[in-house]
Amino acid sequence: MVRQQSGFTLVEMAVVLVIIGLLLGGVLKGQELINSAKAKSLVNDFRATATFLYGYQDRFRALPGDDAAADTHIGGVKATTGGTLGNGRIEGAWDSTTETDESVLFWQHVRLANLTSGTTTAPTAATILAWLPRNAEGGRIGITSTVPITGLTGSFFVCQGSLSGRFARQIDTTMDDGISNTGTVQLTTEATKPTASATVTDTGTYTVCVAY
Repeated sequence: MVRQQSGFTLVEMAVVLVIIGLLLGGVLKGQELINSAKAKSLVNDFRATATFLYGYQDRFRALPGDDAAADTHIGGVKATTGGTLGNGRIEGAWDSTTETDESVLFWQHVRLANLTSGTTTAPTAATILAWLPRNAEGGRIGITSTVPITGLTGSFFVCQGSLSGRFARQIDTTMDDGISNTGTVQLTTEATKPTASATVTDTGTYTVCVAY
């Protein structure tokens, strides 16, 4: 008796391989588009935060968070910690979780001024972590006039935390010189702060600060 064995022909196998290739290509392209959109969102967060400050300053002749007349201007809470109120500086750490710091109340002031969205009720110790703004990677977005990275110079600094090396590098390339420890955009890690990191790895987690 002659036994017959069924299986795929070469043409059928070629068709399957082509389909698999197309599917993989679509997945990879989709992931690339997602990463590109996320990087643009992170860059926009830096620029938008600076715009909030300039918009508030233009309207009230004071800096949000540092505004000594915030209660009159917008019905906001005046800062009681973090620095000297009304001295033209946003004091307090960029990633502060002290609800009465200038760098924290910056966000209430710009929200009440309708410069950005978000909860306008002043934060408490219990609500502050959910109240503070986050970036697309889930890290903090913050602002301060206190130098966050040694050697970085400017009037104020916008920082974002918990960024992967891939996105941190892309932000630096888009907004500055692409070198992690020079220019107006610099990167640091928990292990190296307040010193800028000389090298960046894709698997590392970084804080990126932009000077204005």
